[in-house]
Amino acid sequence: MTTNTKNDTTGSLLVFGAGGRVGRAVVAEATARGLGVTAVVRDPAKYRDLEGDSVRLVQGDVTDPDTVATLAPGHTAAVNATVRLDVSSVGHYTAAARALVAGLPKGGVGRLVVVGIATTLETAPGVRVMDAPEFPEEYRAFSQGHVAEFELLAAEAGPELDWLMVVPPMDLNPEAPVTGGYRSAVGTVLDGAGRIAHADLARAIVDEAVGARHHRVQLAVASRD
Repeated sequence: MTTNTKNDTTGSLLVFGAGGRVGRAVVAEATARGLGVTAVVRDPAKYRDLEGDSVRLVQGDVTDPDTVATLAPGHTAAVNATVRLDVSSVGHYTAAARALVAGLPKGGVGRLVVVGIATTLETAPGVRVMDAPEFPEEYRAFSQGHVAEFELLAAEAGPELDWLMVVPPMDLNPEAPVTGGYRSAVGTVLDGAGRIAHADLARAIVDEAVGARHHRVQLAVASRD
């Protein structure tokens, strides 16, 4: 387990799903560090408040490799914080992973951070939260999208794309106190991890996007207090 509070202040991020809670927190964290951001959303007219001196708001589809390749040049790293509840979870996350694997290297981006879900973490070797018999089936179906995403990234991303899945705890809570840091562990649920504020999750995401401390794993993060 590690604890982190580092600030990196170089580069520019390409953020897919910038209009959601996590995406907005990533944009805010990145710009607070002096990073430029290209904020990608499906309908820019709904998210004009994101625009600013350091933020370029654009329309884009994370599941389209041509769009990804077109938007990628000039960025240090990309973040996928998209969520789709109107389509199959497996369909969305595998399509996004394929597009990012294909498009980012074409645009010269070699670092990708995707946002996972705590139900896919292990509670014991080989046993995930979502594997419990009492786990609700509807949540298992959504969780499976992130499992498929991780498996596809592991199988298809070549050495030209260094990727990581950052996974918040079950309670990703907008009311949680912001601590200015976080704890982390690879692949497993953190002991005593109950919640994390969006701002602290965003700190972890941006740390990894520009600092690339962990590679090709699930990195569980939680509030440090």
